[in-house]
This record gives sequence, C-alpha cells and structure tokens, in this order.
Amino acid sequence: MSHENLLDGPAPTLLPADGPDADARAVLSSGSTPREAVPAAPASSLLWALLAESALADDGDPVAAYAYARTGYHRGLDALRRAGWHGRGPIPADHAPNEGFLRALLALAEAAEAIGESEEAERCETFLVDSGTSVDEVAALR
Repeated sequence: MSHENLLDGPAPTLLPADGPDADARAVLSSGSTPREAVPAAPASSLLWALLAESALADDGDPVAAYAYARTGYHRGLDALRRAGWHGRGPIPADHAPNEGFLRALLALAEAAEAIGESEEAERCETFLVDSGTSVDEVAALR
C-alpha cells in the first residue's frame, strides 16, 4: 500500500524493517517470552508493549504496565526521530515496524487510565488519532 500524502503536512513516518522490533520478533519466534527477549532487543517498543499488555490483562498490575508502556513509548519516540519524524504526522498502523510504538502508546493510555492518570490517557489517545490511527485500529493489532 502506498502512503501518498494528500494533505499539506509531513509524509508518513515508516520505521525501518530491520530495526529493534525485527530483532525482538526473531527472538520471540524462537520461543522466548517477551521478558526473556528484552536483553536481545532492549530498544524494541514491541517487547515493552507486550510486557505492558500482559501486565494489564494477565497480571492485573497497572503500575508495572505503566512502567513497561512508558519505556516502549520512549524507545519508539527515539526510533521515530531517527526515522525523520519531527513530532507530527502520520505513523501508519498498517506498517508492521510501527506496530510496537503504537501498541506501547495504547498500553500507556490504558495503564494511565487504570492508575487514575486520565489526562495522560486522553493525551495518548489523541496522539494515536493525530498519528492517523485510532484506539480500535491499534487494539486490533494485538
């Protein structure tokens, strides 16, 4: 799919296919858990998002989820900046290398809400929309 920019704004940011999330996927495909994979790919937003999602759903630990999600979010921001992102513009959810960042951002929204940080949860959801996606679209990536 082409991501032609029809609006007067920045072009979509596409994280590289050979980035930290690719390393994480390789380790996960060998049967490692996300926690076991972190030393092999600590810069992977996807791993931190998976840990956050698990802490929310399986462990019932929104504080841990918040910490994991925030780590994934910041790792993703670093990767986006290296890819040319300047703080605004589309981050397509249908581009697999972007998935980790977007999932970490959604997990951050959910964990923030769970610990009573409603304003941050709202900012994160707005960030998803401003990035050209939605809570539902990112949740479907899980």
